[in-house]
Amino acid sequence: ITVDLFSFVLPPQSVDRSSFKMTLILGYTVFLLIMNDLLPVTGEKTPLINVFFSISLALMVASLLETLFITNIQYKPREYSAVPHWLSVLVLRYLAVLVCIPPKQKTPSANTSATNLSDHQSISDVTLSASLDSPEPVLEQLRMLGRELTAIRVQVDKYCQGTKATQEWEMIGTVIDRLLFGLYIIFIFVSFITIISIWIWNNSFAT
Repeated sequence: ITVDLFSFVLPPQSVDRSSFKMTLILGYTVFLLIMNDLLPVTGEKTPLINVFFSISLALMVASLLETLFITNIQYKPREYSAVPHWLSVLVLRYLAVLVCIPPKQKTPSANTSATNLSDHQSISDVTLSASLDSPEPVLEQLRMLGRELTAIRVQVDKYCQGTKATQEWEMIGTVIDRLLFGLYIIFIFVSFITIISIWIWNNSFAT
């Protein structure tokens, strides 16, 4: 369980975390097979150590499922549309503060590039309007230049929108990963404290 907790240090967008967790579960399964031959057979009650082993296995499987869920969010942002406004507000504004993740500063590069292209388009329009008396080849070249600038602007706008959606989905995955990690630690402590308390209670009651 401790090694599984340290696996959360790996970045969630890395496939190495899920591979590491699957290897850990495989090794733990082999350990359970070895312990099955060493533990005494009791027919009346389930030994408390068997409950402890079962809970540990369930926690590691839940940790693997959480990693697969986060990886699915961060690796497939292109299949989703833009982040819904309610989800963005809930996760990036409230849950991010709860898990102590500061919001990322918005980079003005996308808006700057779109603005520059808009300025070029405006200059092109002014040039076209000012060159109505120009020769026909020059006017045709200016019109072609205006169409090319418009096409470039459309492509840049699409790229900027896709990049923004991808960054938002990755940020949502990071916040949810931190939140589920905190809940995972809480559930581990509650489970282990409960098992230890039952064990102490049974020993004191038997004596």
